[in-house]
Amino acid sequence: MLFIFCILIGILTAFVGSLVGLGGGVILIPILILFYQFVPGFEWATPQAIVGISLITMIFTSLASTLTYLKKGRVDYKTGLLFLIGSIPGSVFGSWLNQFMETDAFLLYFGILIIGISILFFLKQRPDNNRQLDGENLRTFHIDGEIYQYSFSTWFACSLSIIVGTLSGLFGIGGGSIMVPAMILLFGFPVHIATATSMFMIFFVSIIGASTHIALGHIEWEYVLFFIPGAWIGGKLGAKTSQLLKSNTLEWILRITLVLIGLRMIINGLTS
Repeated sequence: MLFIFCILIGILTAFVGSLVGLGGGVILIPILILFYQFVPGFEWATPQAIVGISLITMIFTSLASTLTYLKKGRVDYKTGLLFLIGSIPGSVFGSWLNQFMETDAFLLYFGILIIGISILFFLKQRPDNNRQLDGENLRTFHIDGEIYQYSFSTWFACSLSIIVGTLSGLFGIGGGSIMVPAMILLFGFPVHIATATSMFMIFFVSIIGASTHIALGHIEWEYVLFFIPGAWIGGKLGAKTSQLLKSNTLEWILRITLVLIGLRMIINGLTS
């Protein structure tokens, strides 16, 4: 029964994460915390173990979805590699910080982070085609017969990616839940390119973050292997579904889900 639970959780979280470029950690972590509190057999799910499992499963989620997005030409890998300059050292630092967090503090801070992320998604809007492009890192993409252009500052992008990487390692969220709205709001990325590029970045950031947690002894290997098949299946399904559906309805579902998860985690952190 535990094996089935883990497979289903892996598929669900990877599907949602791949669908909108979040990586799945923002869904997986609250679910495991709730199971830790209320479901027998999940007593092993400490904050450190949960974050380690989240980062390892996101390696497979992001790899599966990135391969699908690459076939459709939606990954801006040059920009993704630039963002990784800050994300990778930030991920190592965040993973190291995670070992000092107690369960109550983890719940509270994670809930506050999720509420903040949900606010970013409420602010999210499609990029303005008349946006002023400054020429630095000017990118042009062709998607479904349409031409998209956007640009961004190298220093601003690297600074933001350090913050995103730190939060990824600290909370096991992969960073996509922050980077996707940032790419859309601040840099004018088209939604589909932001989603695909985010999953490309999450693959590398998750490898570094997971490696740090492995070195620190945070991984419960007898359980983490249960989540990997579900992560691969869900990552593939989410990426394929993303190409078929319009984003408006999915974005509203995600916004509401993030608010509910954030509030639940904050309440649990304050009352436990």
